[in-house]
Amino acid sequence: MAAPLSDKDRRKQISVRGIAGLGDVAEVRKSFNRHLHFTLVKDRNVATPRDYYFALAHTVRDHLVGRWIRTQQHYYERDPKRIYYLSLEFYMGRTLQNTMVNLGLQNACDEAIYQLGLDLEELEEIEEDAGLGNGGLGRLAACFLDSMATLGLAAYGYGIRYEFGIFNQKIVDGWQVEEADDWLRYGNPWEKARPEYMLPVHFYGRVDHTPEGVKWINTQVVLAMPYDTPVPGYKNNTVNTMRLWSAKAPNDFNLQEFNMGDYIEAVLDRNLAENISRVLYPNDNFFEGKELRLKQEYFVVAATLQDIIRRFKSSKFGCQDPVRTCFETFPDKVAIQLNDTHPALSIPELMRILVDVEKVDWDKAWEITKQTCAYTNHTVLPEALERWPVSMFEKLLPRHLEIIYALNQMHLDHVAALYPGDIDRLRRMSVIEEGDCKRINMAHLCVIGSHAVNGVARIHSDIVKNSVFKDFYELEPEKFQNKTNGITPRRWLLLCNPGLADIIAEKIGEGFITDLSQLKKLLDFINNETFIRDVAKVKQENKMKFAAYLEEQYKVKINPSSMFDVQVKRIHEYKRQLLNCLHAITLYNRIRSNPSKSSVPRTIMIGGKAAPGYHMAKMIIKLITSIGEVINNDPYVGDKLKVIFLENYRVSLAEKVIPAADLSQQISTAGTEASGTGNMKFMVNGALTIGTMDGANVEMAEEAGEENLFIFGMRVEDVEALDRKGYNAQEYYERLPELRQAIDQINSGFFSPRDPGCFKDVVNMLMYHDRFKVFADYEAYIKCQGQVDQLFMDPREWTKKVIRNIACSGKFSSDRTITEYAREIWGVEPSPTKIPPPNLPRD
Repeated sequence: MAAPLSDKDRRKQISVRGIAGLGDVAEVRKSFNRHLHFTLVKDRNVATPRDYYFALAHTVRDHLVGRWIRTQQHYYERDPKRIYYLSLEFYMGRTLQNTMVNLGLQNACDEAIYQLGLDLEELEEIEEDAGLGNGGLGRLAACFLDSMATLGLAAYGYGIRYEFGIFNQKIVDGWQVEEADDWLRYGNPWEKARPEYMLPVHFYGRVDHTPEGVKWINTQVVLAMPYDTPVPGYKNNTVNTMRLWSAKAPNDFNLQEFNMGDYIEAVLDRNLAENISRVLYPNDNFFEGKELRLKQEYFVVAATLQDIIRRFKSSKFGCQDPVRTCFETFPDKVAIQLNDTHPALSIPELMRILVDVEKVDWDKAWEITKQTCAYTNHTVLPEALERWPVSMFEKLLPRHLEIIYALNQMHLDHVAALYPGDIDRLRRMSVIEEGDCKRINMAHLCVIGSHAVNGVARIHSDIVKNSVFKDFYELEPEKFQNKTNGITPRRWLLLCNPGLADIIAEKIGEGFITDLSQLKKLLDFINNETFIRDVAKVKQENKMKFAAYLEEQYKVKINPSSMFDVQVKRIHEYKRQLLNCLHAITLYNRIRSNPSKSSVPRTIMIGGKAAPGYHMAKMIIKLITSIGEVINNDPYVGDKLKVIFLENYRVSLAEKVIPAADLSQQISTAGTEASGTGNMKFMVNGALTIGTMDGANVEMAEEAGEENLFIFGMRVEDVEALDRKGYNAQEYYERLPELRQAIDQINSGFFSPRDPGCFKDVVNMLMYHDRFKVFADYEAYIKCQGQVDQLFMDPREWTKKVIRNIACSGKFSSDRTITEYAREIWGVEPSPTKIPPPNLPRD
């Protein structure tokens, strides 16, 4: 990392990191030394950097515990409506620095650690990322948890404690190689196991219809062990809970085999049960219909719903009914948000509990279920929609299949009554898809079983209403809403870009940290020369720091005065990293054909993971690294152009690269990226955006003014028109000489001399079956990149646009998003009141 700050510079850091009182510093030192002492007494005499990290983590954790207990006590006494955010992914990243920021402890810890002769940043680098997510969907869940705590909502995140998160990506000879992410190897100081709340989850078995009701019998049981992680709000003493379930075999697991004498075999078979929480499926926007994945989905749902109902029944102001069979008030006390269709089984599972276990009347149970659940759709790509084979359900969850059939029949009867004789509509709207392999359409199940359905950006919500769920929208238009995504300004501004946060706070105060719309006040400083200079200086410092990091970690030297042109996201054809590649090749060819012509120096950085089974995505990575190999070693090019693949892109790397970026690439085909959230992180951190009118880019352009982004290419209507006409890549290839040259070079092995046919699949896809129409936007993209170059040559004008973008990014706070969910879907109000800290008496 860059050299530690001098003593003078460290003491200069201003308010947004929290003023360090001498008492705080002394207390942190004392606590740190105590934790270090007990770590070492147990094991060794010599402390390692990891020992120091754990001592600091435990010191910071001590500050959370009292607030955590008090928050939960506060909820128990007031019995508010509780929000349950169900997600198969929570992409949390690191916890230490975030906790220090939200508790206002960062300066005290920094000072204490400095006095002990250590460097805080070095200790922070030791922490493993909690990589329990693939990308946008999982990271959104993490931002939402931060905002829900900051807004004082009684909210809980529920998910799976994967033993192995998203794989670590190594680049070997230009290819992606996956490595298991053993993130728990050294222990996790932020979690607390809660064995007292362990719950059984049932699989397989059969259904018995008896006079006393329906029984699901002869099941296999897996235990769900909860691990709780505290989620602190920003300086409001609220600490919510993320509860992640881990699978455990019961002690009598495979008892039959014990009795058959194969004791060893039976004990080894416990792994089969415990495999449920072993590993995160590494697919982003792609459905893989594996039985283990369906088990994961039911596992989190079954454990969570038992927990929700236990908490509902035992709440202080719960139902007056002595045997607690009164579920009338359930939707007044419980909101369940389904993060995509992955937790869709909540709908039949809640029905099963209400009807079979709690003996609630079927129609009443259905009303309760619908009023409780709400569904967020995250994608319109057909290959991402979950469609489970009925045969798999029949075996694994026989009772749920019966319930789904019954719900579907009810639903279709209703549709048939409204549209008599419209058989095709019934087919389109059914939860069960007929065909060679009967399937359950989980999105349809979510729509019929929820009182609210939302998309994640305005353009996406419109597509949801007008195409994906058109028939359902016609049936119940009032169900459909938009909730444009947001990001937490605590992690994505304060934590990752303290330099920028400081100069903003100097100008407009600190209110923006919890009310990002206050950034609008920066519009008054767009022509302020001091502020322009300060913004440019912070960006340059961030670039220098990132350049030093790249050199230290990956031994790559880059020119910090070049334009940092960044595209970081999962590798996917629809995100069009290939369009970026074609631009890089075009720039290279222009430099080669006219080496003396002055050009704007660029460092193109592309980062992201490819799903291990996604051949084309892996080829795209190989192409990027191969292009870099040629360009970066061409003496004619020198410092004018570099192409860098950022290995193992993850939350902690995003926190370093985003503040250093000049240009943010958001170039998906219009109508394919539901929202995007990386786009928002770049905007608030002072990068300008080159992008299509897709996802939240549309609203970013609306907020900042289209002239303050570099918008290019087809709009959704143009893409639809081209589909009707028929997209012909050949046409563009023949008409555009620079495009033809680039494709010919890829095809001929110019970038893969040792394996000339290496990229034939990529070229073949681009020429003959490119669903995402890369060539159709090439010309407009290259032209738009020329405008980027022009502006970059005028640093003052560039920085003024940067300030305007930052000033207009306030809408994209997850605090705003969550406030909308709270009011318009969950029916609760954010609470501005601060819970008294643990050292003060309770009110």
